[in-house]
Amino acid sequence: MLANSFRTLKRVIPRGGNSTWVCTTVHAKHTLPDLPYDYNALEPHISADIMLLHHTKHHQTYVNNLNVAEEKFHEATEKGEVTAAVSLMPALKFNGGGHINHTIFWKNMSPNGGGEPSGDYFLLFIYSTSLYIHYSYCATCSGAIVGELMEAIKRDFGSFENMKTMLSNSTTAVQGSGWGWLGYNKKMKKLEIATCANQDPLEGTTGLVPLFGIDVWEHAYYLQYKNVRPDYVKAIWNVANWADITERYNSAKK
Repeated sequence: MLANSFRTLKRVIPRGGNSTWVCTTVHAKHTLPDLPYDYNALEPHISADIMLLHHTKHHQTYVNNLNVAEEKFHEATEKGEVTAAVSLMPALKFNGGGHINHTIFWKNMSPNGGGEPSGDYFLLFIYSTSLYIHYSYCATCSGAIVGELMEAIKRDFGSFENMKTMLSNSTTAVQGSGWGWLGYNKKMKKLEIATCANQDPLEGTTGLVPLFGIDVWEHAYYLQYKNVRPDYVKAIWNVANWADITERYNSAKK
C-alpha cells in the first residue's frame, strides 16, 4: 500500500533546561499490497509461478527500495543537503513508479475478467453509510466494459477492437522494458494510449490518469511466454478486469 505521512509532537528536555515540545514528521512505510486473488487464479493466461515471483520478489523489491530512498531523501532535506536530495530523485521515480504501477496492475486483472461488451445489462447498486455507488453489470458475459466507458472507447477509438489493437501494438513495440497504458486525459476529456519506459509512472510523466496497464518487463511473462511478447500481451486481455478499469475511469472524470 502507498504510505502516508503524519505529524507528531515530541517532548525534548535539554540538560539543565526547561522542557519543550517539537513538531516532527513521521513517515509511514510503504507495504506490499495483498493480491485480490490466489497466485494461480489467472491461469492458464498467467502462471502461478510468474505471479508469485512478480508479486513477492519484484514488487516487494520496489517497495523496499522506495522506503530506503524516501528515508534518505527526508534526511537530506531536513539537513538542507540539496545535492544529496536531488541525487535520490532517480531512485524515487523508479521505485515509486514500480510500486504505483504494480499496485494498479494487480487490480487491473481478475480471474473473472476478459471478454468485451455484449449481452444485456442491468444496474447493481451498492450502498455504504455515506456514499452511493453504482456499477453496470453484464448478465451474460464476464468482465464486460459498460456504460460511459464503452461510449468513450467508441468515441475516441472507433470501436473496442480498434482500441485493443492500438494498445496491444503500442505495448508490444515498447523497446526494452516498460508499460503500455490506456489513460484518461482530464484536460481534453478523452481516452488516450501511451507507453512509458522502465517504471515511469503514467500520470507523473504524461499527465494521463492510468486506467489499464500492461507490464512488459520480461519478469512479467518470460517464464511462460519466453521472448514471445505478443502472445503475452494477447493473453492479458483474457484477464482484464473491466469492473476495476471502469471504476478508475469514473473516478478520473470527477
